[in-house]
Amino acid sequence: MHPPTPLRVAIVGSGPSAFYTAEALQKALGEAVRTDLFDRLPVPFGLVRGGVAPDHQNIKAVTKVYERIALHPGFRFLGNVQLGRDLQVQDLATHYHQIVYAFGCESGQRLDVPGRDLLSVHTATEFVGWYNGHPDHRHRRFDLAHAQHVAIVGNGNVAMDVARILLADPECLASTDVADHALAALRGSQVREVTLLGRRGPAQAAFSPKEIEEIAELPDVDVVVDPAEAALEPLSAAWLERDGARSQQRNVKFLQERAAAGATGRKKQLRCRFLVAPQQLRGRAGCVDTVVVQRMRLEADAQGTPRPVPTDTTETLAADLVFAAIGYQGVPVPGVPHEPKQGIVPNREGRVLDRVAGSELPGQYAVGWCKRGPTGLIGTNSLDAKATVAAMLADRQAGRLLAPQHSAIDALLAQRRVDVVTWADWQRLDAHEQAEGKRRGKLRHKVVDPEEALALVRRLRDSAASG
Repeated sequence: MHPPTPLRVAIVGSGPSAFYTAEALQKALGEAVRTDLFDRLPVPFGLVRGGVAPDHQNIKAVTKVYERIALHPGFRFLGNVQLGRDLQVQDLATHYHQIVYAFGCESGQRLDVPGRDLLSVHTATEFVGWYNGHPDHRHRRFDLAHAQHVAIVGNGNVAMDVARILLADPECLASTDVADHALAALRGSQVREVTLLGRRGPAQAAFSPKEIEEIAELPDVDVVVDPAEAALEPLSAAWLERDGARSQQRNVKFLQERAAAGATGRKKQLRCRFLVAPQQLRGRAGCVDTVVVQRMRLEADAQGTPRPVPTDTTETLAADLVFAAIGYQGVPVPGVPHEPKQGIVPNREGRVLDRVAGSELPGQYAVGWCKRGPTGLIGTNSLDAKATVAAMLADRQAGRLLAPQHSAIDALLAQRRVDVVTWADWQRLDAHEQAEGKRRGKLRHKVVDPEEALALVRRLRDSAASG
């Protein structure tokens, strides 16, 4: 059996893993492939647009790479099309030879402690989406005007982003693409102290050196570390010497230097706590005001890796706001197998399974976070996509494909009255956001309401057609 030409591939999602999948297919097959990227939102780029902090424009610049991928003659973007609402998996199976799930992990993991339902207890995902103007989170409310003490559970890079946005001078964000509603709230913020709570020790801190060094460079912020918590016990010292990455060694060096320097009297503080885990959240009138933390100690597992173990010692910390920065979580998508414990699409090296440890579903694949969980950096998705595409190409060569009866999905979407946002539509919206941002003295003014974005797309589309 000869492989079909062209190979038609539906990619569900339009974040980094989706674009890297399209790129790998383009490089392998040239003009013998057609890739349609679907997104439930009317805008592309996933967490690059909705998750990367507004003061990290150098990271957002990766969209220039994606724009080049979109120039391929076989590439299409179909925004405002949601799987499970506008299309079903079976619809894709009757129009494409292969389906790739690239929808990531869209929810934040919540704390599993008493008091987690108190007001002013949120996930970091909600806050990040809010200040980025993500449609799912634009209506969130965070009482920054009455909060002085903030506790962030977790100490990865997302936790650092949240801390930095809370502690930075809002005027340093004003010229970025930060959402207007967030900038207004940050300008009225009373936050003076942010405490990071890490279950493990300083040698196992999850943030990258650059992230914490950025906060230390903020002009009005002290990074404060307890000397006792910065010191390494023998187990961690031996582990760091044996298995520690250079970034972890650099983190320890930085934290011990900050511990030795002490506070310098700046008006804001980032407190880095280690070997503590939230045990309970307490509050008054339904609002959190206290975090009870349990002290931890480190013990070696079978491989000699330090692991946190609870002790009987507890401590009480003041907190007017609490953010859980303990990871993203995948949510089920209708018609797509879901593994709830990890929040991923069950798969075997990228080939989707009908259930955990089950049978492979021909012609269905997973990439990115929905394949492996929320780990790695943006660039990690490139290698991940190449691995899945290698399986796709092998299956194509072996004839293990879906058997589509139709060649284009446009008629079905039109019949269902779905207003599809094309790449050309996005380019016009993109130009509008940048022009409006320039008028306001910032990089971009995001249209954060999907209905408003669709109405604007229609006006710009009509204007282009009449012009």
